Amino acid sequence: MRILIGDDHMLFREGLRRLLEQLSPDASFVDASTFDEVRDIVDAGGAFDLILIDLQMPGWPGFSGIEQLCHAAGDTPVVVISASESQSDVRAALDNGASGYIPKSSSVKIMLSALHLVLAGGIYLPPSVISADTAAAAAVETEAARGAHTLTQRQWEVLNCLREGKSNKQIAYELGLSEGTVKIHVTAIFKSLGVKNRTQAVIVASELQR
Repeated sequence: MRILIGDDHMLFREGLRRLLEQLSPDASFVDASTFDEVRDIVDAGGAFDLILIDLQMPGWPGFSGIEQLCHAAGDTPVVVISASESQSDVRAALDNGASGYIPKSSSVKIMLSALHLVLAGGIYLPPSVISADTAAAAAVETEAARGAHTLTQRQWEVLNCLREGKSNKQIAYELGLSEGTVKIHVTAIFKSLGVKNRTQAVIVASELQR
């Protein structure tokens, strides 16, 4: 397993390497201390099984940088590991394609479990965000129930893919659609269910399909 670690704190990178060795005994690592270094390594064609990146590292272009990195990295999952536990940061990272968001305050057990989930094809959300979105979803559940019947068969297929933690790119490949068409369906799903983001949509859909 080959892992790219992007963080401007050397001590954190070293600690993370020791932790990640528990994922795979033959894990190898490439370090980068700036966002530009991360992009250069990925753009040079380096093949990785996992990319970990901090927010606000030198050269950080904003959350659009995650989208750029995900596009350049192809199917390689990109996971944010950050000191920020802001719900808006978590949602912005996921909305731009991140496969997970792990606060640096997480325990070793949680971090390893989160990475196992991501490597298995899922998306990891911090418990605090899930709790907040559950409350928000409950507030719109009645509206969602009314709007759910307006979803087309294709939109239900896209929604089910969202529930499985798949990215727009993965959904496009699986359903034989363009990424642009998937985005249109996702926007329509949000509008019909009365939600604002993927996590709320997934929570509401789970409640409706019980």
